[in-house]
Amino acid sequence: MKKPNIAILGATGVVGREILKIMDELKVEYKSLKLLSSAKSAGTELKFQGESYIVEEAVPESFDGINIVIASAGGTTSKKFAPEIVKRGGVLIDNSSAFRMEPDVPLVIAYVNDEDLKKHKGIIANPNCSTSQLMLVLKPLHEKAKIKRLIVSTYQSVSGAGLAAINELTADTKANLAGEGFKNVCFKKPISFNVIPQIDSFCENGYTKEEMKVTNETKKILHLDASTPISCTAVRVPVYRGHSEAVDIEFENEITPDEARNILGNAFGVKVIDNPEDYEYPTTRDAANQDPVFVGRIRKNIAFKNGLSLWCVGDNLRIGAALNTVRICKKITEMNLF
Repeated sequence: MKKPNIAILGATGVVGREILKIMDELKVEYKSLKLLSSAKSAGTELKFQGESYIVEEAVPESFDGINIVIASAGGTTSKKFAPEIVKRGGVLIDNSSAFRMEPDVPLVIAYVNDEDLKKHKGIIANPNCSTSQLMLVLKPLHEKAKIKRLIVSTYQSVSGAGLAAINELTADTKANLAGEGFKNVCFKKPISFNVIPQIDSFCENGYTKEEMKVTNETKKILHLDASTPISCTAVRVPVYRGHSEAVDIEFENEITPDEARNILGNAFGVKVIDNPEDYEYPTTRDAANQDPVFVGRIRKNIAFKNGLSLWCVGDNLRIGAALNTVRICKKITEMNLF
């Protein structure tokens, strides 16, 4: 197997550092490694596998000789450097929303739709964090009974909005407990002791961009018909790490809760915790710093024919961002697609 020259774009950010951590855990093989960032963060020293790396400012020439670029530096940066990466023969695995819905860009969850990787033309998109954990759960159920209709409510942690949002939750909570005033910046409403029914800006149809990401990305990844009814409500909650989702699914064919538990219990990247009589069901604390998507509360949906309802949680910084990009990196190396 040929070993790639790898670059991490956005290496000093929350997700960038998580990517390095997971590369070490998954024992990603590489020939060389380069860490890149904005001019502001250039010069930072990062440790990786016992070696020190000085983060370099990303410029077009940075990608000379690079085979795979894992990018988590925002859509503007990805759009700026994507043409430079591709024309130099590299493959961009992009964690932003910049290319997700481009028809000729594969949108991939490793172990869900790996075959789509073969269609890449130099760019591979990593899905939205809330979509990512959902796909590992839905794919094996869809293969069994075929999804007819889907309703999802997400309860998303502040780390999905970056380091500034994490710090805002801490500062807002301290101010609230001390009875002091606090001016929120990252969120439209105070986040401490609160639940905010908005993530990203609103679209003309009344849904937010985050909600439409779940709708559109699910159809693309699972190759569902464009007319498949999918609705999502995305909510920000005062949790540091881990996204939760309440999922209601109507299937074309009958599927029982026991069948679903058995299927998900044997699915890649999924762990079932489902014994509500003894208060055994997954929470974000169970998922923190863990790779699997945890599933519980699996039950027959009484509103739909052939319906199931379930609850799933995942570490958004891992499966929702860093883990899947690293898994894609390993896949395209194994499949010799660079």
